[in-house]
Amino acid sequence: MRTLFMFLFSLLLVQAHSQASDNFLSDSAIRHASFSLYVADVITGESIFDMNSEKSLTPASIQKLITSAVALELLGPDYTFKTELGYTGKIRRTGTLKGDIIIKGGGDPSFASHYFPGFYNDFPEKWIKEIGNNGIRKIKGKVLTDDSYYDFQPVPSKWIWEDIGNYYGAGVYGASVYDNSYDIHFKTSGNGTKPSVTRIAPPDCGFELTNNLIASGTTDRGYVFEPPYSSGGWISGSIPENREDFVLSASIPDPPLLIATMIYNRLKSAEIKVTGDPSTTRLEKQSTVNTFTVVSEYVSPPLSEITEVLNHESVNLYAEHLLKEMGKKFRGQGTTSAGIDIVVQYLDSIGIDTDGAFIADGSGLSPANSINARIIVSLLMYMKQHGKYFDQYYNSLPEAGKEGTLKNFFRDNVFNGNLRAKSGSMTRVRSYAGYFTTKSGREMVFAFITNDFPGPQKNIVSHYEKILKEIILEY
Repeated sequence: MRTLFMFLFSLLLVQAHSQASDNFLSDSAIRHASFSLYVADVITGESIFDMNSEKSLTPASIQKLITSAVALELLGPDYTFKTELGYTGKIRRTGTLKGDIIIKGGGDPSFASHYFPGFYNDFPEKWIKEIGNNGIRKIKGKVLTDDSYYDFQPVPSKWIWEDIGNYYGAGVYGASVYDNSYDIHFKTSGNGTKPSVTRIAPPDCGFELTNNLIASGTTDRGYVFEPPYSSGGWISGSIPENREDFVLSASIPDPPLLIATMIYNRLKSAEIKVTGDPSTTRLEKQSTVNTFTVVSEYVSPPLSEITEVLNHESVNLYAEHLLKEMGKKFRGQGTTSAGIDIVVQYLDSIGIDTDGAFIADGSGLSPANSINARIIVSLLMYMKQHGKYFDQYYNSLPEAGKEGTLKNFFRDNVFNGNLRAKSGSMTRVRSYAGYFTTKSGREMVFAFITNDFPGPQKNIVSHYEKILKEIILEY
């Protein structure tokens, strides 16, 4: 009798779940779309909900779940980065340094980041003070940033041109600063008028950009086009009309040179003369600065805190830094390709079938990435069951309806305090993956990916919410 009851109950569950899936499939927005949806019991591995779980699709930012998991497991949550200030040569009794001021980058993605306010304590002013404290009054040389820690290809080769000049497309450098982005403030008037630039922040980022913007409507459709290492570019598209202060955030084209220039300018303001122009090891065509006297250093927050920002706020820059760092640490090459090799090698080593994984970067910004829901679920399940640093990983995921990129989603009471997940979003792509618990206490893991749908993304999210809600209430 008990066996019969359980069989009939399971049929009811299938019927309940088919209602949500039928609604999903009957939506006209899904007619030409592709999707890969999977829910499993995180402890037993039992498949709970499966719709094309092995179909590989563009994942967008849930790609970061892979990068952050592997980085935590291989590097450890206490891993840190270091940025050093020093000098070459000798200081004469007159206070003249016959040598260069050196800023040696160590791959810190969070250096002077707005996500860590106060942590780096106005580094330019501190560094100028440290230089003065060492008796330096004149520099017969240059201010030089050693940016050789990583390669000199800041952005992955599969990123698209429309993204690269904007803050979310900022590249990775051996010496990064300010999240490698800056803000352009505009004042806009009526429809069709040209917005005027009111200020740049930080003010050191006054790059030459031709303003081709117009004011139109209420939506931000403005894009900055400026490749890495360039001296200028342009802004095109439209930004909302009749705004006193509208901000576009752009990527800094050469962060290492910007750091050197900032220190150079502040030395001049402090009446410390520098004979040479600011530069970088890339521009000087030298491999690295190996021998110099260190006068100050900054050690980054631990990787656990960097990872929390990465997944809460979906910071592409941090994910790409961690990918290159893994390549540097375990392959001796600070490159995107070396990092990808390490990630795939790790996934293979823990028994995850990577045949359906095509990885082009660490953040998911490239549309060339392709992965399926089953791979993501397998990784999340592994982290729960075997991950050395699962607690740090789990805490890096935003809580539904409250934090980060999930603040405005999954706000039904059934998700309250019950779901942590990473979101992914780009043009015609919406994805989520993470953990939740059912009403009966079963721990679940899920990954939902949908590509190529028309209409607002909130319609797809609504279907996701209904499917998960049914599972939570019925299991």
